Amino acid sequence: MPRPFRTAILGFGISGKVFHAPLVAANGDFSLDVIVTADPQRAQDARASYPTARIVGTSAELFALIDSGEVELDVVVLGTPPGTHAEQARQAFARGLHVVADKPFVPTSSEGALLLREAADAGVLLTVFQNRRWDADFLTLGKLLASGELGDVHSFESRFEWWLPEGFGNWRDTATVAEGGGILHDLGAHLIDQAIQLFGPVQEAYGELDRRTDEAAADQDSFVSLLHASGVRSRLWMSGFAALPGARFSVSGSLGAYAKWGLDGQEPALAAGADPTGEEYGVEPEEAWGTVSNGSTRRRVRPERGAYPAFYELLARALRGEGPLPVDPQDSIDILRTIEELHHRSEHAPASSTNTSSNTKEPTHEHG
Repeated sequence: MPRPFRTAILGFGISGKVFHAPLVAANGDFSLDVIVTADPQRAQDARASYPTARIVGTSAELFALIDSGEVELDVVVLGTPPGTHAEQARQAFARGLHVVADKPFVPTSSEGALLLREAADAGVLLTVFQNRRWDADFLTLGKLLASGELGDVHSFESRFEWWLPEGFGNWRDTATVAEGGGILHDLGAHLIDQAIQLFGPVQEAYGELDRRTDEAAADQDSFVSLLHASGVRSRLWMSGFAALPGARFSVSGSLGAYAKWGLDGQEPALAAGADPTGEEYGVEPEEAWGTVSNGSTRRRVRPERGAYPAFYELLARALRGEGPLPVDPQDSIDILRTIEELHHRSEHAPASSTNTSSNTKEPTHEHG
């Protein structure tokens, strides 16, 4: 049997604790060797959950251990704030380590493009954790579109909303746009990625980027409209101020429509300690199923199984040279260009308006 890919996770907040650590630990192609966190309570939680992993306080300490030969690694996972990713990735590249960066990757597209070139120069792989490509509802919608049951789609609405007016209670509440902060960077990176995966490159983008509290460092409640080269219009909402969230997906086509309510259940399941290899993992309860209608009849749609573990399964294959990366980092760079354009136009909009719009002659993303 080949040796597992020795892995360190930097950060043990929501990203490291809820997503990466359970998925890495459950995949036999990887070993969870090191967890980096400076928070005493998180360090205690990490030791309790992963007793064979070494817990260190800082990335500098980790890289010093690697340099001394005390720790040997193959992969570094960046579950830290995006403003720290570039420097941490470069430290990993310098030691010949492959890197997984949490979305939105880095704060700017230019920094992302530079990192991509540096990874190639170092001969290592670099990918971005776009886990929402494996949401149950997203996989279900993709299958439904491929079947042709909705006909020619003209409108796609997608919402990622919840009621959290007091804020996240972490770095997201204080990070500036320059640091990769704001809900457009955070959730927009998911929603824009999903829209492009479904309907192809973007030709025009328009946005409304709002702050709901005086102390906010970046946008907290935002709307984006994308016109795809395919002719589909995507309307995307992201907010922490929605006491009654709208439909997660609402899709209209020439032959019918599809609507789905409620967020994918994998995140709360992992947070509650679910085994990502278990039979019930990723299975949506019937009350969460979506509905298809042709205008006269309706039917419930049995969802595909949610599959966050697929990211690390695909990554293992890529590391062995047996397939492509689970997410092409160029995809995230293209999304960052759209986000940057929306922020740029917002900054230069009249004081009475926070609306932004963008018309581009060239698509911002290649489909796929």
